[in-house]
Amino acid sequence: MSHAGLTEQVRAKYAAVAASGLSGSQAGVRSVAEAFGYTPEELAAVPEESHVGLSCGNPTATAHLRPGEVVVDLGCGAGIDVLLASLKVGPTGKAIGIDMTPEMIERANASAVKFGQGVPPANVEFRLGSIEALPLEDASVDCLISNCVLNLVPDKRAAFAEMYRVLKPGGRVAVSDIALKKPLPEELARSVAAHVGCIAGAVLISEYERLLREAGFAEVQVIDTRRNLNIYAKIENQSSCCCSGDSSSQSAAKKNVELVREMAEIIARHDVNDYAASVQVYALKS
Repeated sequence: MSHAGLTEQVRAKYAAVAASGLSGSQAGVRSVAEAFGYTPEELAAVPEESHVGLSCGNPTATAHLRPGEVVVDLGCGAGIDVLLASLKVGPTGKAIGIDMTPEMIERANASAVKFGQGVPPANVEFRLGSIEALPLEDASVDCLISNCVLNLVPDKRAAFAEMYRVLKPGGRVAVSDIALKKPLPEELARSVAAHVGCIAGAVLISEYERLLREAGFAEVQVIDTRRNLNIYAKIENQSSCCCSGDSSSQSAAKKNVELVREMAEIIARHDVNDYAASVQVYALKS
């Protein structure tokens, strides 16, 4: 499949997730969030609609964000990490989320309104855009975060080059992502569901490090957190909650149920932990 075709399929799948009823109100979604490092206090601080259980880490916990900084979340989804980051950078800082899916941007904006008790915080912004062509000025960002998204990007060289471009000198990358320990079986490698589940688009840990260095980054680290990736199967039990509403929402819910079921079936046949790892990625623009 071409890069463009894969991107469009991933976008359609994420649009269905955005329109679904999946949220932190469901036990399975909360289990995934907690398994990948979110504390109960952090989850209670943001709207339940701001996360859908597709994370593989908690980048704001390791980014060492400081008041006044500009932080950008690449592939912000429903907005949880942007909202948590806004609390750390404070009113003199800025937390910006970028996502290629209009439905996710819409959901993130609604979460921001709820987070701000009717008015989105002044230091929060969501922008529609691609990681391979970021809608950001050169050298304008202190810290880039991302949560299980960079592996979905077909052209990682372009993405890493854009990340380097928008960071200020001395700016940093603090990303939660999926990387491979060894090549995937053909079924996993070809599965669009696995792409959306952040497995099939991943590259080997050694290649991840090499591509970042080739983009110009220094002090590159890709660290295996040894978290259990099979936890994604827990979301399957939440699928049935997504099937109310009008015909369009029912259609989106049906697509989401299919996605979750596909992922659960793949996990039942393969121990994903044998092939992939949840990693923390760190790098500096020297």
